[in-house]
Amino acid sequence: MEREVQEFISYLHNVKQTSNNTELSYKRDLAKVCHFLGQRSITNVAAVKADDLKDYIKELEAQRLAAATVSRNIASIKAFFQYMLQQGKVTTDVSRNLKAPKIEKKIPEILSMDEVAALLEQADGDSPKEIRDKAMLELLYATGIRVTELITLKVSDVNVAMSFILCKDAHKERMIPFGNKAKTALGRYLDGTRDEMVEDKSSDVLFANCSGKPMSRQGFWKLIKHYAKKAGITADITPHTLRHSFAAHLVENGADLKSVQEMLGHSDISTTQIYANMNHNRIREVYAKAHPRG
Repeated sequence: MEREVQEFISYLHNVKQTSNNTELSYKRDLAKVCHFLGQRSITNVAAVKADDLKDYIKELEAQRLAAATVSRNIASIKAFFQYMLQQGKVTTDVSRNLKAPKIEKKIPEILSMDEVAALLEQADGDSPKEIRDKAMLELLYATGIRVTELITLKVSDVNVAMSFILCKDAHKERMIPFGNKAKTALGRYLDGTRDEMVEDKSSDVLFANCSGKPMSRQGFWKLIKHYAKKAGITADITPHTLRHSFAAHLVENGADLKSVQEMLGHSDISTTQIYANMNHNRIREVYAKAHPRG
């Protein structure tokens, strides 16, 4: 089965043009399925039965994995077997009756506007690293892009004069504006600091680490944790917290959901709706506390 999994990953990469993170996720999930089936002496994809897959999902649930993790594994299995069916490697899709567990939508963790301001004020030094960090943090909050999108930005994706960035993936691209604070921080970084930091002078990568290589997800994760601690923020924030905060603050200040959806790159507006619900809840809390008959 391992050969078929590799064929599937190649298909995702070459035909579907999925991201590296998506491919790694599929590969990791399917490797675990192969290991489970191997323990049952099943190495031929055509020999896999529906009950084998159901037993595997039961094992995941017995490990008390999060519903989202189990659902992702099921999605990986379904995509793989649908591909196997299309390729004629199996005669029936044995994954078709697998049902994902219900995922409870959690309210995302967001920072207050004061907390965001405190966080962004931490990287105000004159060292190349601090100038870079300031540009990254300001741009992340100004645009709400994902951390992967941030660290893969190219210089050619940024128009400082017009104050927008171009975010691209395999299927679409979106143009996102940014404000004066991010413009100032980016302009300062691009005015000599970037060239000083990037090792490969022919590279178009926007942000480099202190070794001159492209910034990694882990590197930026550590960076944001460092500045959150300096700012005295006790919440366990991640780079995605700034994305959530960006969206929630826009909605709170009157932005329409359709525009926020486009900036975030959500394919379904129902995903964006959660920020409106958060705003309604906050308004109710304010009313209850402030109204004399609340």
